[in-house]
Amino acid sequence: MSQSSINQSSMNQSGRVLYDLAGADPARRFSPFCWRTRMALAHKGLEVETIPWRFTDTDVIAFSGQGRVPVLTDGATTLHDSWTIAVHLETAYPDRPLLFGGTTGMAITRFINAWADRTLQPTIAPLVITDILAHLHEKDQPYFRASREKAFGRRLEEVTVDRDSRVHIFRQTLEPLRTILRTQPFIAGDAPAYADYIPFGSLQWARAISPFQLLEPEDPVFAWRDRLLDAFGGLGRNTPSY
Repeated sequence: MSQSSINQSSMNQSGRVLYDLAGADPARRFSPFCWRTRMALAHKGLEVETIPWRFTDTDVIAFSGQGRVPVLTDGATTLHDSWTIAVHLETAYPDRPLLFGGTTGMAITRFINAWADRTLQPTIAPLVITDILAHLHEKDQPYFRASREKAFGRRLEEVTVDRDSRVHIFRQTLEPLRTILRTQPFIAGDAPAYADYIPFGSLQWARAISPFQLLEPEDPVFAWRDRLLDAFGGLGRNTPSY
């Protein structure tokens, strides 16, 4: 039986399956976008089977019509893109804990989504990119190196060589988040919601793949991340990471 046949079989048996980016160790899950989805599913209290997926496994998710994860199959529905999946979960399961808290909350969370994608993650990537490469399955490494070196315009080793002197740029990026967390435990208020899971996914991406210390222990963002690591029975904490 082919790998894709096995995956399709698992999908039909469980009803809800998430294809989740993995390193050489299939238990090391490090996509920031997949972490957003995993936390959203846990928030909704929805069981899901996760399938480890790697960059070159394009045939495995070909049924989704594109080549990136997360891909979620929810019964007969196939979805990709973390934001699209979150909206689906909110509308398909309105009787379960809300991810957005209404249309206003969704609109504000959309801003946080854009901030994480265009500001937060681009400041993290140059600090951990060689660590990602080191944890990839050998079949993925040539693709990853070539594609990322094209994006950065230089060798990956040159990208991270001076990261100790540049980490302060990333920490400055967190100041809006830090300001909020000095007055309330979560971005969403007294309890977390999808607005929290978006930047948490970015930090969990780095934590899962790199020993480099992004956060200082006294930072309110560090304490916030700890609270989210312990959420849902330690979903974020109980995964291979640094």
